[in-house]
Amino acid sequence: MANFTAEEKIFIARLYLEGKHSYLELQDLFKVSYQMIQGWVRLYQVQGEEGFKKSYTSYSAEFKMDVLNYMKETGTSSYDAAAIFNISSPSLVRTWRINFNADGFDALIPKKQRRISMKKETQKVKLVEGSVEALEERIKQLEMENAYLKKLNVLVQMQEKLHPKSKRK
Repeated sequence: MANFTAEEKIFIARLYLEGKHSYLELQDLFKVSYQMIQGWVRLYQVQGEEGFKKSYTSYSAEFKMDVLNYMKETGTSSYDAAAIFNISSPSLVRTWRINFNADGFDALIPKKQRRISMKKETQKVKLVEGSVEALEERIKQLEMENAYLKKLNVLVQMQEKLHPKSKRK
C-alpha cells in the first residue's frame, strides 16, 4: 500500500462524499483498503481538511483515558474516536484499549524515552609509586589477571576433552 499525502486523502474522501464512487470502487481505483478510506471519510466529515494535518504529539494518560471512556459510553469505534479526537491513527486507540485492559491505567502513562548521557570518565589521581593505595590497586589488577588466566585454562582443557586429537604446542 502506498503512502498518501493529505491532499490525496482529502481528494479520495471528497470523491466518496460526492456520491460518485463507492468504497469498493475507490479501493480498486487507488489500491487502498476500503477501511482506510472509511477512516479518511469520517475524519473529513468530523474535522474537515484540518484533520489531515500531521500532528506529532504525545498524549497524556488522562487524555487516553478520556478517549477510552468516550468510546465505552457512546459505543464508537476506534476509527470514529480517532476522527473525533484528531488522533493520528485508529490503531493507536486500539493499542491504548488493549494495554488498558491488560495492565490498567498505568499502561497509559507515557514512558519517557531519553538518551542516557555519556558519563565523563573521572580522571584517576596519580598514585605515588609504593604508596599503600598504589600497591592495593596493583594487587587488584594482578588478581583480575590471575582469575582471567584460570578461566582461560579451564576453557582450553574443556576444548581438549571435546577434541582429543588436537594437541597444544
